Amino acid sequence: MEKQSTVQVREVMKHTLNKVNGIDTVQAALNKMVDLESRILVVDKRDQDDEYGIVLLSDIAKQVIAKDRSPERVNIYEIMSKPVISVREDMDIRYCSRLFSRFGLNIAPVSDKSGELIGTVSYKDIVLKGLLKNKE
Repeated sequence: MEKQSTVQVREVMKHTLNKVNGIDTVQAALNKMVDLESRILVVDKRDQDDEYGIVLLSDIAKQVIAKDRSPERVNIYEIMSKPVISVREDMDIRYCSRLFSRFGLNIAPVSDKSGELIGTVSYKDIVLKGLLKNKE
């Protein structure tokens, strides 16, 4: 039996991180998502003692559209998830996949050793890049 090589999150992640302020409106965040072709925005910390948040397209659909709320009148802080579950850049993609499964995640920010967010990783990245990398 051939031993699989370890693939770390840093090898498959996207190295872009799109941030938004918690007081921004959902409409402003949607405009940013469209411009950046992103489905995830990280909500920046208010200060050093705060935590990062996250807002996904599904949050907007469930908490704004489904509830017939106006995107121009709803702030990001009202619909975001906080604190965000992040993944370490040196984590094996197998454990990342298990973490996603356990917590019902499809995408998560990636943190470096100091805890700063440096990108995102999704199931798509794990499967398409991770499995193909393992075949090389």
